[in-house]
Amino acid sequence: MRRRVRTRAIAAVSALGLAAVLSGCGAGGATSDVTLTLVAADYGNGAADSSKKYWADLVERYESDHPDVHIDVSVYSWNDVDRKVKEMVDAGDPPDMAQIGAYADYASQGLLYRAGDLLSIPVQADFLSQLSGAGEVNSVQYGMPFAASTRLLFYNKALFAEAGLTPPETWDELVECAEALKADGVKFPYALPLGPEEAQAETLQWLLSGGGGYTDIGGTYGIDSTENVETVSWLRDELVGKGLTGPVAPGELDRAKAFEAFAAGDVGMLNGHPSLMEMARKKGVTYGMVPIPGAEGETPSALGVADWMMAFEKNGHRDEIGDFLDFVYSEENVLDFSREYDLLPVTNSASRAMAASGQDKELKPFLDQLPLSELYPVGKTSWAAVNAAIKQKIGRAVEPGGSPAGVLGELQAAAVRAESAE
Repeated sequence: MRRRVRTRAIAAVSALGLAAVLSGCGAGGATSDVTLTLVAADYGNGAADSSKKYWADLVERYESDHPDVHIDVSVYSWNDVDRKVKEMVDAGDPPDMAQIGAYADYASQGLLYRAGDLLSIPVQADFLSQLSGAGEVNSVQYGMPFAASTRLLFYNKALFAEAGLTPPETWDELVECAEALKADGVKFPYALPLGPEEAQAETLQWLLSGGGGYTDIGGTYGIDSTENVETVSWLRDELVGKGLTGPVAPGELDRAKAFEAFAAGDVGMLNGHPSLMEMARKKGVTYGMVPIPGAEGETPSALGVADWMMAFEKNGHRDEIGDFLDFVYSEENVLDFSREYDLLPVTNSASRAMAASGQDKELKPFLDQLPLSELYPVGKTSWAAVNAAIKQKIGRAVEPGGSPAGVLGELQAAAVRAESAE
């Protein structure tokens, strides 16, 4: 029952006339206002759609019903937000809550509340199972999924029509399409962003399509597995080696630049997440989306990505944090955020609502992928170091004359070292 002690209980104590007694216990008074701090990532592309607006509206509605609780939200770009939270933690002054890209390091240091000590049972049970499982360290959930996305193959319909192409279902068909697009003068027949911004995503999607991944079924790193070496070797020889990935070396091409090139009409195909839809529409690019091609057919498991909410124990206020997060994860608020930023809901209730709604039909193909998606091994504290190593090194593996086995072997060794340091 400890997990559901909420402000209602505090109010009941005050009603019994015990507030004065409690205020003498050295905490500054039971009726004092509480200010909770939240550091959050910005999902917008500028001031017009900044996440600041989403949080301002949500906080205003929450505070109107909770006049004794104030929520102070600071929003930072994805380039800065993880570093900002780390600086605050290192300075001994963590925020009450952080909505960022990873949680495991803080959980392993014993700095976070358990999700079960914060959220009501219905709210915690509403998370999609594979997302709540990814939020666990040693079988205890600390990371609360906040936003999710999957990947589909985007293709430029106009360029495909001009070349008389249909969307590929296999790797061989993807090469055939890329060769035809190259013959028509398309700048990036297939955009392969293995630059340092988000190389871990493109890499994992290709490894999954080849039957591999970063870890094996038991959760042990297997980056240099036979399947993975064969996949990266295929990329080097059949796409990069044949000049089908455009004028920028994959190791120097960031995901954001690849998306911009697609929206400019310069890309025939690339793996994309839902935000690319709006970028393409704004630029007048007609696009199609199909499941990621695999070596022999449709990839059985798509890449899934989740961002995380966590709560730090240091400042206390467990009950107030839990009550606020229950509000954050209401069906209405999860849907509002997902629709505003073309992302996928992290709860079953909001996912059902989105699947049944006509207004979300463009997101449905991504939503259909989510239950079978595979996420990064975010529950491993070693993942931060492995992630950084992949971003730094994977581009070398597909260079002409590059060694997929050698680079993947280096990454596996780095993963083993990071694991042993946990």
